[in-house]
Amino acid sequence: MADTPTLPPVPVVLVDDHELIRTGLARAFERDPGMTVVGQAGGVAQALSVIRETKPVVVVTDLQLPDGNGLDIVRSIRKNDPAMGLVVLTMHSGDDQIFGAMEAGASAFVGKDAPSKEVLSAARHAAVSPRTFLCSNLAGAMMRRSRDDRPRLSEREQEVLSLLAEGLGTGAIARQLYMSESTAKTHIAKIYQKLGATNRAQALVTAMRMNLLSSVTP
Repeated sequence: MADTPTLPPVPVVLVDDHELIRTGLARAFERDPGMTVVGQAGGVAQALSVIRETKPVVVVTDLQLPDGNGLDIVRSIRKNDPAMGLVVLTMHSGDDQIFGAMEAGASAFVGKDAPSKEVLSAARHAAVSPRTFLCSNLAGAMMRRSRDDRPRLSEREQEVLSLLAEGLGTGAIARQLYMSESTAKTHIAKIYQKLGATNRAQALVTAMRMNLLSSVTP
């Protein structure tokens, strides 16, 4: 009787700006015979370069990175590759982050407080079903959203709103988020529209009242 052929391990790239976390994740993946880490990166630009070079099946990325957001990686990859598994692993596991990851095209969303076996399970899911979204808190988030009548800001609009609250102008926001000034203006206009505001001050006051912002720079 012929032996059952052994499938090669799934190549994975890990993205996190903390080397200690990447090392811990790499060790967890190395203990799984079905996974192998083929690359690591500490930021968006480096991650996209490593992904192009190594061509992984799964990417596990943090949200907050020094030169952008993990969702920038998800969007960039998903635009050109519907088959790559994309796992978002973050300590910021609120409803907005969950929906932001899902809307960007992620395959799974896992909090950093989850056990390593949950991260591995999410990576395995992403490898075989990259276009279905796995998140243990999704049902609760959807219930809370259905009861919440606050305006819905996209992940990018929330980032722009936060920079508006820091006092940045359109040009500075565009540079900070690696976008054109016209794109930044479009995001600002949409924020004003959703908040029923006609200027920055009104938008920030409304956002604070609706708990869309925690603070505003004087």
